[in-house]
This record gives sequence, structure tokens and C-alpha cells, in this order.
Amino acid sequence: MQSSPGSTAAPLPLIPYPVTLEPRTGVFVVDAATAVTDEALPGEAAYLRNALAQVLAQPFRAQALTSTTIQLRVDPSQTEREGYRIEMTPTTVALTGGTAAGVCYAVQTLVQLAWSARSAAGQVVIPCVHIADQPRFGWRGLHLDVSRHFFTADEVCRLLDLMALHKFNRFHWHLTDDQGWRLPVAKYPRLTEIGGFRSGTLIGHENDRPRRYDDIRYGGYYTPAEIRRVVAHATARHITVVPEIDLPGHMQAAIAAYPELGCTQDRITPRCHWGISQHILNPNPATIRFMQDVLAEVVDLFPGEFVHIGGDEALKYEWAECRAVQDRMAELGLKGEDKLQSWYIAQMGQFLHARGRRLIGWDEILEGGLPDGSAVMSWRGVQGGIAAASAGHDVVMTPGSHTYFDHYQHGPEGEPLAIGGMLTVAKVHDFDPIPEALAPEFHRHILGAQGQLWSEYIGTMAQLEYMAFPRACALAEVVWSPRGQTQRPEFPARLRGHARVLAQHQVRHGPIPVA
Repeated sequence: MQSSPGSTAAPLPLIPYPVTLEPRTGVFVVDAATAVTDEALPGEAAYLRNALAQVLAQPFRAQALTSTTIQLRVDPSQTEREGYRIEMTPTTVALTGGTAAGVCYAVQTLVQLAWSARSAAGQVVIPCVHIADQPRFGWRGLHLDVSRHFFTADEVCRLLDLMALHKFNRFHWHLTDDQGWRLPVAKYPRLTEIGGFRSGTLIGHENDRPRRYDDIRYGGYYTPAEIRRVVAHATARHITVVPEIDLPGHMQAAIAAYPELGCTQDRITPRCHWGISQHILNPNPATIRFMQDVLAEVVDLFPGEFVHIGGDEALKYEWAECRAVQDRMAELGLKGEDKLQSWYIAQMGQFLHARGRRLIGWDEILEGGLPDGSAVMSWRGVQGGIAAASAGHDVVMTPGSHTYFDHYQHGPEGEPLAIGGMLTVAKVHDFDPIPEALAPEFHRHILGAQGQLWSEYIGTMAQLEYMAFPRACALAEVVWSPRGQTQRPEFPARLRGHARVLAQHQVRHGPIPVA
């Protein structure tokens, strides 16, 4: 019999592991005649039926009388909205959530239990358990860059399915950058027609010299219908999509499409190699209106609370050297280029606020001051998060040291080419999104954490899955489970057991640590 944390028996291979799991007497047998009753939760019930049909490798049969039943229901009296309970007897499994999202997470736990209990003969016999569970953080995210390399709507939906399996609830979609613009904007079609394609792609690593290119036109973009399909797919799995339009830097593709947005009026093309472009948006009123038109399209396509405006790595050489920009700064009464970036961010924040949305950006947006109500993603370590939270801003912890899944997992030898760095599964699992140096009264501002999949060296879905998993499994536990639980030593053993679930979902994951 599998047992709960603290006992001598090995825990069930669940990731993330529940807050409380207690053994009960008997077993629950899932077969094709098991009934699923939904109590007005048809989406969650359909998902469960489909998932269990995959476990059983056969469809459910319509039966008037069944020997076992799985019941889904919402209990509004449950105070934790994303929490859930599982009560299991030999004849009945009751999945109860504080909301439909909580029921969804109960379903995912049951699906993991079913996969881990499946025998070689296809029988599914689950030891009866009682589970009471709830997440530690409200923001449990993964990020995907589709600018450097493009991923289709179907591939994005595949990633969303794997996120849902591990109870992630935020998908940060990095839609624009120097190398490609993927967001359709009806008013400005050249953003995708010109900005969506580059003339070639770097061969090898960014640091290699001389640089070489494949000279193959590369790109793509989403249609409004495809974006709405992705958003609907995410919503059905209780995942909120957070779109990112990176500004005022990382805008070479946009400036290539509309040169009047830049500071030099030079004719440029979308960038074919990686790194940071020096091209930056000008602060003219027409450019501000242009970008607000883009954000209006974003607001129309994405219903979530947050819109990410980037704000990172905005090189300000062109601002410093452009007489028109300096005159504009004087007109606005701004002292220095950092203040101009802060003003730029404020224009976007006010626009979003007027439409019921909140601005979030990388920690550089702290430089020069940050508008009230804005949130920060702390990627250059944790200090930006500490500064933002201490100033009363909400924070998502995204430090490169612990959440950048584009880094090597074991070392360059024997691994596919990556940007560099080293991030092991164990290091991800050791991460605590609440920094020790942050005073307790500001802990409430830490919304959670997310993993980053920057795609300079991730060109296919197979490579994306290899880089994301199993590190995303470790992060899923970090953002869901209590801190003391993530420090328990049996995680590697559970991860090895969970590899069976990944295999059943045909995840082309990286190596599973042996200890």
C-alpha cells in the first residue's frame, strides 16, 4: 500500500505531490463501464472520460448499471478556490473542488493515479486514498518564445495539455521580438507580412565566429482564429494565457515592417541571429498610438487580467544619439533615458488600466519608476523581485538561475546545443519563490513562479519537450506543494515513477535523474 508523506512506505508517483494523502482500505477498479457523473461540469467530465479511455486503451461503454462511479462536483463552501478533495472507496470516487478549477486538478490527480496503477495487461486497480490538496501559489506558469522559432497552434495546444497534467495555470506567450512578429494586427498587416519572416537563421551558437546563416526564409504567424482556439483550449484546462508584446526594445521586426517606428528611419530586416538589437521604438505620439492600437488588439484576443509588455534589454544608444528623441524628452521634462523608458511603460500601463487590464513586465521596468498596479517578473536574479515586492508591487519569480529551461541540463557534452548555463532538475526543485531576504509582510506580493522556454536553440516540438521536461515537473511541485514537502528526499524516486506517465503521453523528455 502506498502511503502519505512521513511514513516509511514509498509515496505514490504523483507530481505535484498532494498536501495530504492518506491510505484507505481496499482498491478502486477502473474499467470501461465505470460511470462518470458530472453535476454540471461537462467539460471536466468529458476530459476525464477521454483520459481514462486512453489509460484503458478502449472507449467507455454506455451502461445503465455500473459497479464503480466517479462523481465530480463543486463545493462552494470550500475556502480554497483551487483546492480539491478526493474520497475513494472500492465503489465510488468523489472529486470535489472549491471551483471547477479545483475539480480539474482533482481529475488530473486521478488520471496520474490511474496511469501509475495500470498493469501490463491493461487493468487499472488504484489503492483507495483520501486526498486534501491546494496550491501554494496562484501563479504557476510556463513561458514559450515563439519569435526566435515558431510553434504552430497545434503544438502550443500540445504544450498546454502537458501543463494541465501538472496543474500549471499560466501560459506566458512571447509573441514578438527582433526575429519575428507572430501576432495578427488587422490595422497594421505589415507586422506579420514583413515582420513575421526573416531571410535566414543563425547556424551554430551566437558566440561562434564568423557567423554563418542558412539563408532559408523562416517565419510564420497566427491567425485570429488560431489565437482564439489556443485561448479556448487553455481556458478549458483552467489555464490563463498571458500575451507578451515586448517594447520599447526587442522591436526590430516591427521597425522592419514600419520604419517610422524607429529612431533612424533606416531600412532594416528582422534579425537573423540572437542577442540584443540596438533598435528601439521612438517616443513620438504617432508611435505611442501605434503601440496602443496593437495592445487594443491584444485586449480583444486575450481575456486574461495581465498583459506583458516586456521592457527588458532596451538598449538606449539610439535614444541618446537622436536629436528628435532628446527634444521629445525635454518637452516631457524627462531627465535621462531611464526616465523615458519609465514614461513609455506608463503610457502602456494607463492604456491597459483603462481597459480593465494590468501591466506586467520584466524587472527592468523598475528602472526609472513603475506605475501603481503594475507587476514584475524578476529574471535577473531575485533582487528585482525583492525590490518590487517591498515597494508594494506583485511579483512572479523567474530568475534565470532556477527557471530558464533553455539552459543545459547536464552539460554540453552529449546534449543538444543550448544557449549555455546549467540548470539541473535538482536545482529547479530546490527553488523557493519567496526569497529569504524578503520581509514577511511582503510575502503576499509573490504571486508564484514560472519556467522560461526561450527558443533561440529550440527549433522543434521534440526539442521543446526535451528542454521542458522533466524540469517542468520539478517546478510544478515548487509552485504547488508546501515548501517543506518539496524538500523531502524521495522526489527523484517519484519522478522516476512519474516518467511512466510522461511516456504514456509520448513526452520526449530529457534524462530522468537517478537520485
